[in-house]
Amino acid sequence: MDIYQQHKNLIAKFRAAMYDCDASRLNAQFAEVFAPNCEFRFTHPFEDMTGCDTLIERVYQPLLAAMPDLERRDYIVMAGPANGSTWVGCAGMYMGVFERPWLDIPPTKKLVAMRYHEFFRVEDGQVVEMQAVWDIPSLMVQAAAWPLAPSLGTDWLAPAPATQDGILTAPYDPIKSDASLNWVIEMLTEMGKHPLKGGPEIMQLEKFWHPKLCWYGPSGIGSMRQVSGFRKWHQIPFLKALPDRRVYMHGKGVMFGDGDYVGAAGWPNMQMTVTGDGWLGIAPSNKPITIRSFDFWRCENGLIRENWVLIDLLHVYHQLGVDVFSRMRELTYARQ
Repeated sequence: MDIYQQHKNLIAKFRAAMYDCDASRLNAQFAEVFAPNCEFRFTHPFEDMTGCDTLIERVYQPLLAAMPDLERRDYIVMAGPANGSTWVGCAGMYMGVFERPWLDIPPTKKLVAMRYHEFFRVEDGQVVEMQAVWDIPSLMVQAAAWPLAPSLGTDWLAPAPATQDGILTAPYDPIKSDASLNWVIEMLTEMGKHPLKGGPEIMQLEKFWHPKLCWYGPSGIGSMRQVSGFRKWHQIPFLKALPDRRVYMHGKGVMFGDGDYVGAAGWPNMQMTVTGDGWLGIAPSNKPITIRSFDFWRCENGLIRENWVLIDLLHVYHQLGVDVFSRMRELTYARQ
């Protein structure tokens, strides 16, 4: 068994603990997976914390109180080398009946689902760092409590890979994995040339993306299909507002391939300035911001067919001086 499969098996223990959650056992189960001083870098408003006890107390216990039947479902589990370490990336959803408020989001008393992208750095048989972006705005949307601009794309629960092979269990194939990784890197390099170095044609989108591309974005941006949909509902608004976007080399960014899949995370991994027409319904501030963007791509016959994307939008709004939770509480005041 290769080291990448060993590390997937380690994360499988965490996945199993969150599939049949028992709040009284989480501390012991987490201690088996995570190092005592593991660094957790979590989506806004949780931010950074150290140690499993803190993570459970601040994040998982309140979530379990709100959704006592909480269940984790992964549809992508991949692993590979990045920056001299081994990383495991997972994508999926937490689901359950939303019975009590969480982060002041009003409960729906119905089944809800929240997407997550989570990355784990493993050393000496334990996780020493976890980076996680959860689509908390999607819960606000499901609770009719999203207080800001609607998504340009479709708000829905992104599906598992069309090929139903996202939980990779085959031995690590370095040649195939590197080919997928290099193809995505080349695509991102070409996309990064526009608009500062040329018009839209310089990106060569049709060279890299499948004609039936599915781009699964977070609530607040939405999902879309085909290159034309990607351009109209995400890329053009994004580039009009953030033309100087660039990779943030000082962030904790990682990127690796595993078979047909490529995963990327960063805390943060992009930097840009909000200009032009503004973004996400926010007026331009000429203020530099950073973005935590967590991606999974699936390659098919030499083209990128699916792209799952989560962006920590609550952190973006926070940097721009917009308190989404305060606005949500005002919107739902009569329901609190």
